Amino acid sequence: MTKYFTNNFALINLHKKPSVKSEVVTQMLFGDSFLVLKKTKNWLKVKIKEDSYKGYLQKKNFSKFLKPTHKINVLKANIYKFPYRKKKLNELSFGSKIKVIDKKAKFLKFSEGWIYSGDVKPVSFKEKNFFKKIKVFKNIKYKWGGKSFKGIDCSALIQIFLNFNNKFCPRDAKDQIRYFKKNVIFKNIKKNDIIFWKGHVALAVSKKNLIHAYGPMKKTVIMDINQTIRRIERTAKLKVIGIKRL
Repeated sequence: MTKYFTNNFALINLHKKPSVKSEVVTQMLFGDSFLVLKKTKNWLKVKIKEDSYKGYLQKKNFSKFLKPTHKINVLKANIYKFPYRKKKLNELSFGSKIKVIDKKAKFLKFSEGWIYSGDVKPVSFKEKNFFKKIKVFKNIKYKWGGKSFKGIDCSALIQIFLNFNNKFCPRDAKDQIRYFKKNVIFKNIKKNDIIFWKGHVALAVSKKNLIHAYGPMKKTVIMDINQTIRRIERTAKLKVIGIKRL
């Protein structure tokens, strides 16, 4: 049986090379699992279970594989020392996963403390509209490789909502455009269509507007689709290379 470990830290960086100075290529949320491919003194080369992404983690005391029971359903959920809203210990970002071991009133206990039951859903839960809550990330800062309320990039914004709804999605925009097969022409664009440029991706939230984690504006923003296409063509010399529908 393949031996997986589970990330038991609120958020952890995955680097391109085994150095803290190396580029952060993605992050793992609490409850994400991984396979160790190679070990050095201070680093692990790993493959993330959820999306097969590879990179380097600093060696830490990771948990043995834990099968989660619940997932975080809000932008950020507080962890408390006790089953009431006092003594906050940490925060978990949307899409993080936990294994509940006890329940008291409206609070659930897991390995790191207590969490309000209204902030989670069972792992089997799916929204009819996968991107129903995407606007909670509006104004969250842009961070290359980021996947949380502390900072997120364009392709992670797409990935975390599909992963939350138990649907596989590659990590990077270049792989997402290949993975999603249904092509749409621009004049037929509608809500939840995914718009791709080379190295960038956005989601249509209506026929007229899109949301994206946009580096030049340093945050996640809602913008007019036509204006965005013109702006990216003018500033980055990039044209839309595909529009996909789930």
